Amino acid sequence: MDIPPELENMLSGSEGESKQKAARLIVDLAAVSGATEFIQCSSAHVSGVSVLTGGHGLRTFLSDLSSDPEGKVSIPTTLNSAGCDHEKMEEMGINHPDFLEQQFEIIHAYSKLGIKATLSCTPYDRGIEEEGIGSWAESNAVCFSNSYTSLITNRESGLSALATALTGWAPKWGLHLPENRIPNLIVNVDAIMEDSTDWSVLGDWIGAQRSSEWKMPWGPMPVIRGLPENPSFEMMKALTAAAANHGCPMLWIEEEGVDLSKSQSTLIFNEKSLAERYLELAPKGVVDLVVIGCPQASIGEVRATAAAVRTQMELGSRIPGQRLWVFTSSYNFKTLSLDGTIDLLEEAGALVLKDTCPEVTPYNRERYNHLLTNSLKAEHYLTSGLNKMPTSVSTIEECVAVAFDPNRIQGKRPTLEQKSHSNAHTAKTHQLGETKLSGSSLPSQSEWDIKGKALVTDVPITYLGYVNRDTGIIEDPGHPLDGIAIEDSILIYPKGSGSTVAPYVLMGLIYTGKGPKAIINRDVCPLSMPAASLLGVPYATGFDIDPCMEINSGDEIHMELKNGRVSLEVTSRIDA
Repeated sequence: MDIPPELENMLSGSEGESKQKAARLIVDLAAVSGATEFIQCSSAHVSGVSVLTGGHGLRTFLSDLSSDPEGKVSIPTTLNSAGCDHEKMEEMGINHPDFLEQQFEIIHAYSKLGIKATLSCTPYDRGIEEEGIGSWAESNAVCFSNSYTSLITNRESGLSALATALTGWAPKWGLHLPENRIPNLIVNVDAIMEDSTDWSVLGDWIGAQRSSEWKMPWGPMPVIRGLPENPSFEMMKALTAAAANHGCPMLWIEEEGVDLSKSQSTLIFNEKSLAERYLELAPKGVVDLVVIGCPQASIGEVRATAAAVRTQMELGSRIPGQRLWVFTSSYNFKTLSLDGTIDLLEEAGALVLKDTCPEVTPYNRERYNHLLTNSLKAEHYLTSGLNKMPTSVSTIEECVAVAFDPNRIQGKRPTLEQKSHSNAHTAKTHQLGETKLSGSSLPSQSEWDIKGKALVTDVPITYLGYVNRDTGIIEDPGHPLDGIAIEDSILIYPKGSGSTVAPYVLMGLIYTGKGPKAIINRDVCPLSMPAASLLGVPYATGFDIDPCMEINSGDEIHMELKNGRVSLEVTSRIDA
């Protein structure tokens, strides 16, 4: 591995402890990804800002990192959305203990590192043509930028993006390499897609079709055929945000000359598919609150909301009890204030929020127990363990109509459905006999010797929202490990999935003793590996045989790192 002199200098500690930790993480990621080179990045975008998402792990880590006076970012770096609009805490009704104090603590720590507190989950929506090599951690931004701009970025975790921000360097791997930016899926659309919410439904549907038979180390990357030409910015944003729910980092729309030789499956999305999803997602009972803007609403999206609001106002109506919340960035808020859009929405009774996003807000459950939104990204995370909030989906026009009329939807307020966020099926079978595997670890880890009980799945684990941040219990109905705690296990799984904030959830569990004693990933995992790297949890990957298939949950195993290689042996098999 050819480490640049600048990175070597940081590794030595001569530029401070924070940059040394960051450089070590970059080199560890290069090792597990098989990268032999490093690449300079032009920008970074860091996730993990809300108290709700980052939790104890984020606050503890940032407190340590920002205490180093030499720890400043090396490239322009922006920050993801926070958990509240600090100017409208009373209107939001947040009753989370010390929430605002903890939120300021997190933002202040990032600011001390030299990160610009843009507090936006849509860094591509600033009127700037993104280009070059980035290190972005916010799944919707990764997918949008790779798909519709000249920027190239891997799907980074909050930690790996922060490490690149501090050093300016990233391993050259994954989507940095042209040979990996090739579609692995074909989606034929045979439906009229006139509304941006239709595109959101499609994006989420694509990812939800994933199969354990698919081998997609960088996630689904579909070519989508049959969509209308010249889609609006809002359509593209809705599609990529929802596709990112299930790890999609890039997509193509009817591009000629695209290499389809690596496609593993063909999906068909038709009028029936669209209608069935709308029927499943439609509100079945009383709606407490309507939220628009996940990811944060674009100028066009806010104006479309205002247009629907104006129509209702012309009928003499007003929104009761601020039942409509519109989330946007500070950048867009300023523009919308100048043209009167904000005034119109507020006059109608809507609450317009900046710097935050529906999925990272802790809702007051004494007021709100059923949400309606236009976004499948919001639905995906709001119904997860992050908020455990019954959430329905409809178009902006219908959302606004429901906001104006609390009686429009009749029926008992729904309870949260016990549903899996993915329909992936396990292909595991019970294994017998002796098993010995050989793999690798991280350059930052020299020697360790671990014995313990394996906890194994061939289905990715989604830490944010689907692993309880207090108990370490997997709470993902339909997942093979649903209801099982990861504490003190040798945890074996393909990789992490879902939100790029995953490392902070894992770090929080490790800090409190509820995490695994060791981690084994089958695939390169920038969501899991950074936590193990920074906190010294024994980590292994790159095995000659798939450990997810060769080891059973409950098997006693012995794993040792020595002379740069990991040896793993099953010492006792569990009965079938």
